[in-house]
Amino acid sequence: MSESHANPLHPSIVALVALAANIASNHPNQGLCQVDRLKQYGVAKEQIDSVIEIARHIRDETSEKADARFDAAYGEAFAPAKPKLKVDPFANLAVVEGGACCTPTQSGQSCC
Repeated sequence: MSESHANPLHPSIVALVALAANIASNHPNQGLCQVDRLKQYGVAKEQIDSVIEIARHIRDETSEKADARFDAAYGEAFAPAKPKLKVDPFANLAVVEGGACCTPTQSGQSCC
């Protein structure tokens, strides 16, 4: 038997994860059935609210980054042609900006 079956997650944790995934992915059902389950399991409204806030933050952050990439590519489509320059072998090195994998939610909760 695999390790994931040896210690299954508590159903309330599964429901919280599913709720977050539904919200972050813009699923048509929005995770409302998970909310019903979480209420049945006795999960506090404040805990559910935290999961909802984090999931929405991740969804919104993802959309903003996708929009920025699109806008940059769209802008390049109308930019004047650039003169051809000698190839710089260091031009494609990645530059790391900032240290966080994500920004905190509006209330200050970490999503990392």
